[in-house]
Amino acid sequence: MQRKVSQPDRRCRFAVTTLPRVKIARPRLLVGSLAVAVLLIVAFAVVLATQGSGDNDVDARLTPGVVTFPNDELANANVEGDLLPVVDLGDRDGNVISTASFFGQPLVINFWYARCPPCVKELPDFAEVHAEMGDVVRFIGINTQDSVEEMERFAADRGVTYELYRDDFGDLVDAIRLVNMPTTLFVTADGGIIEQTGVLDADELRSEIEQLLAASA
Repeated sequence: MQRKVSQPDRRCRFAVTTLPRVKIARPRLLVGSLAVAVLLIVAFAVVLATQGSGDNDVDARLTPGVVTFPNDELANANVEGDLLPVVDLGDRDGNVISTASFFGQPLVINFWYARCPPCVKELPDFAEVHAEMGDVVRFIGINTQDSVEEMERFAADRGVTYELYRDDFGDLVDAIRLVNMPTTLFVTADGGIIEQTGVLDADELRSEIEQLLAASA
């Protein structure tokens, strides 16, 4: 007699679990919350706008950028008495220019960028003094943040006609351990840094140049 082997039930069996109904409460204050959020955003934007980036705003601590001025916690290294480091910079045409090519004439080297309010404030003063004394001292602007186009347009709008270069890779900034801007170096013809300053007006700049010329005589 042939045994009948029962076949396994191949139907998939799933346990069905009935989840309890969860009542989702509708946010009664959704509209009000959104209104408050919008008001906070607008208020924050107004605060930033009033702190501004105009020419008369000399507090650059709220200005975006790698370096700011003034800053009591971060100070530039004192490079007075050092030689100007020999590094490569970029000119407006993309050519590589060594700072060694600057030697041979007293130098006023100003570090700046367009979104730095005190940098912006002093640029017209530098343009004014350059027009008066550019035949006896070489003015050089070193930009650390802006494109060539922005750098040239921004400087030209403020009367700047002296040489402008970009520290594309931060080589010079790193070499002199610069953290605050604007910074100006007064350099003798043989490359010695005799003075390092922050923001200058026209009269202060003239005085510094007179001292530079006396030291270079």
